[in-house]
Amino acid sequence: MSESTGWLLALDTATTNVVVAAGTPDGQVLATDTIAGRYRHSQELLPAIVALIERTGLRLADLAGIVVGTGPGAFTGLRVGLATAKTLAHELGRPVVGIASSDALLAAAGDPGTGRRVTLWLPAGPRDRVAVVAGRPPEVIPGGDGGAHPESGPESPSERIDVAIDLEGRSSEAALARGQAALERLPGALLKLGADRLAAGEQDDPERLVPRYASQPRGAPGPEPEGGVAWSRDPR
Repeated sequence: MSESTGWLLALDTATTNVVVAAGTPDGQVLATDTIAGRYRHSQELLPAIVALIERTGLRLADLAGIVVGTGPGAFTGLRVGLATAKTLAHELGRPVVGIASSDALLAAAGDPGTGRRVTLWLPAGPRDRVAVVAGRPPEVIPGGDGGAHPESGPESPSERIDVAIDLEGRSSEAALARGQAALERLPGALLKLGADRLAAGEQDDPERLVPRYASQPRGAPGPEPEGGVAWSRDPR
């Protein structure tokens, strides 16, 4: 790839997965790596970035911008992802844009073509869940099993299709299968949404780019002023 066109780096650590992707400035995927099923973001994110760059032969000198998923998700994973993206942007002098991981997952889930709206379900602690429907604020749903109990969601069962992420044992097999399919398409969706913002001349101030938590860490003083929102009760 020529230095004049550059490439984009996308990161997401909102789920149990570590997602790293490289793409063209218009959001086409060049390569992706996903490390699944562990909450080891702090150990695995930087090695995954290095491995992706070495495997593709891309150069940091040609990096045109950074895209990072902002959640909602768990405290540690989001902190690691945002800190890494902001550090790279600062040290390399590159623009960074934050994309809600939920928006990218909804885009990755696609339009079911049935007239029903997709509802994305994410964990918010051991009992609660976050329900996300495109165009609406995320809504905490106390307790229950996500897609296994569709009557508890923001849409009636006949109006929506459930997509569940990281809710094994708390959601239906169909919702989990749709969630897995969305996770597989997440790198491409994240790159495209980020590329569109960068192409429009947008970028985020790294100092004001903050994670969106699915549940506020126990003992934390409260929501951060620019998006660190508590969406779950203390499960005690």
